[in-house]
Amino acid sequence: MSGTTPALDRRRVLAHRFAAHGLAARTTADPAELRVLRLGVQDTPPGSLPLALAARLREAPAEAPPDASVVWSHRGAPHLHPDADLVPLAAACWPVSDADAAARLGWQRARLEAKGAAARSAIRTVAEAVATVLSGGPLVKGGLSTEVTRIVPAALSPWCGPCGVHHVAEQLLRLAGLPAGARLRPGTKPVVLEAIPDWPGPPADDAAGAGPVVAAYLDLFAPAAASDVAGFLGTSTTAARPALPVDLVPVTVDGRSVLCPPTLLDELAGPAPDPAGVVRLLPPSDPYLQGRDRELLVPAKEHRSVIWRAIGAPGVVAVDGEVAGVWRTRARGRVLEITVDAFRPLTAAETGAAEAEAERVRQVRGAREVRVRTR
Repeated sequence: MSGTTPALDRRRVLAHRFAAHGLAARTTADPAELRVLRLGVQDTPPGSLPLALAARLREAPAEAPPDASVVWSHRGAPHLHPDADLVPLAAACWPVSDADAAARLGWQRARLEAKGAAARSAIRTVAEAVATVLSGGPLVKGGLSTEVTRIVPAALSPWCGPCGVHHVAEQLLRLAGLPAGARLRPGTKPVVLEAIPDWPGPPADDAAGAGPVVAAYLDLFAPAAASDVAGFLGTSTTAARPALPVDLVPVTVDGRSVLCPPTLLDELAGPAPDPAGVVRLLPPSDPYLQGRDRELLVPAKEHRSVIWRAIGAPGVVAVDGEVAGVWRTRARGRVLEITVDAFRPLTAAETGAAEAEAERVRQVRGAREVRVRTR
């Protein structure tokens, strides 16, 4: 209807996302074919990555594809990306201005600004230092930080009270990692970083911008507001807005004004599908939880406060796209105990499906037996 803003059904939007994330049906055994890999799969806390892959693949346990690497990308967090995407990803993640770079640094920007350091040039300086240090061979993260601190200007290594030393700021080091061509060596604890072979160096300041990342985000989380995209990038809405496609269509979901790619509008405007009873146990930081419109996915504030915690975040029980509870694990020898705290009573079929999913978690974790308790 001309002149009106389409109102989309929340349930239909979540059903589309559930399918786009490869959770509604397991159609492949090859992790390289997963749609979520276009945006990256986060591994926080360590060990979440194989669980996220196993939730989507026909077979578990699942290993990351051999031609992919874990790097510090979005918001400085470790994400798995195809190796072929790393150079363009570095350009897409490069801040478009000092204001953009300062926003990505978050609270640490004040420490740099107090020393008179411009945010974007600070990231470039640290990236060049990281590349220089790693050219001598892999290093544990602490060793990398120490060596980078030795060669960057003092303004970039302010005093750290908890550590009792001067060192390059944590988020600054992480934001510089991918531009430097650094990746995390798989299976190392503490984390070891190594140089990506044949890396071309940090992107130019006039790099293409965040358009490819924004397109991947919208592919998985449409419709979305500019502030949602900014939240995923870890920057300000002002910095993110120019990267939005110009043809996005204004719509509303549950009364919230958002933007939708025109190619998805007809699909999302259709009737909500009937529930199919698909249950998935998703780890903390799973791609499905990375949308910044958390109120849409989990309307109850008390439930959101349980799911998105800075420390000790649980996994979630997803039923047909809705978050129906959380789950946590505890190992007793080679027995893995999984406790499900449901947000609503689960049906017998849903409980049985959750127990079947727990078997996948057991396989990924290498336990001999799994026991599930629902409360």
